Amino acid sequence: MTEAKPIEQPTVLPRDLNVIVEGLRRARLDSGGGHPNHAERGVRFPSRQALARILRELGAALFPLRLGPPELTSGNENRWVEETLEATLAQLTAQIALEIRIVHPWIDSVEEGERADRIVGSFAAALPSLRRALAQDIAAGYANDPAARSVDEVLLSYPSVAAIIHHRLAHRLHALGAELVARVIAEVAHGETGIDIHPGALIGSSFFIDHGTGIVIGETAVIGDRVRMYQGVTLGGEPSVTGTARDVGEAFVRRHPTIEDDVVIFPGAVLLGPITIGARSRIGGNVWLRSDVPADHVVEVPEPRILPRTSVELLEYKD
Repeated sequence: MTEAKPIEQPTVLPRDLNVIVEGLRRARLDSGGGHPNHAERGVRFPSRQALARILRELGAALFPLRLGPPELTSGNENRWVEETLEATLAQLTAQIALEIRIVHPWIDSVEEGERADRIVGSFAAALPSLRRALAQDIAAGYANDPAARSVDEVLLSYPSVAAIIHHRLAHRLHALGAELVARVIAEVAHGETGIDIHPGALIGSSFFIDHGTGIVIGETAVIGDRVRMYQGVTLGGEPSVTGTARDVGEAFVRRHPTIEDDVVIFPGAVLLGPITIGARSRIGGNVWLRSDVPADHVVEVPEPRILPRTSVELLEYKD
């Protein structure tokens, strides 16, 4: 048996590499298209890696004895939370300052810092209320999932809880004007959990997603209190609704569903457009819905038929 010859790798001469590097530089400039916020102007963008780290630290500050380091006790957690917030909020301020510089390219450094400080100050002041809201979400998970043995299990092991933590923090930043930073945070959660929630979506209290993989919740979706949904649910925009906030001078354009209180949406349901699902309704699995549903109604696809197999079908199956 003849030994296979190794595949020869092409050699790139230094002069050829210089040509490639210059070509890439020109391609970057060309692809900028004159957009005033393009990175080729030399503006630094918020870092996805830094924001992922910041969110981990904020989550630990919210739940120090569960998500913080193992050496924490009830006696030293307050001091650790204070030190963690001091460092983490400073890092968040730096990331938001980068966004402000992109949105307002000619702003001076003093005003940039003041705007970033105001956003982070308001965000930090909201942390206690966000912590209470998250406690209600976790309690809803425990109450609605018979497989859960404790609220701690829900917090520590449910990807939906991680996604909701990210969303409530990102939503607050989005509302305060740090929309790019909030969007990056949402994508960090999406990458880690498979749950895609736009930071603009408004979600009420005691929200629970069971399993969670494949969830999509659009920017203008509104979800009431005590809503429960399962994997594969989409609250999406109707394809025929083409307008966006940018098209109408930043005016609000409702493109996604409104889900009222105490609604349950089962796996695989797709709800599209600015429809309203009335309170206490149930949306069955694999439903495709583009119309309003009144309160206290059930929407289901036709029940599958169960038919006997004929001998011909059995032969075709064997072939």
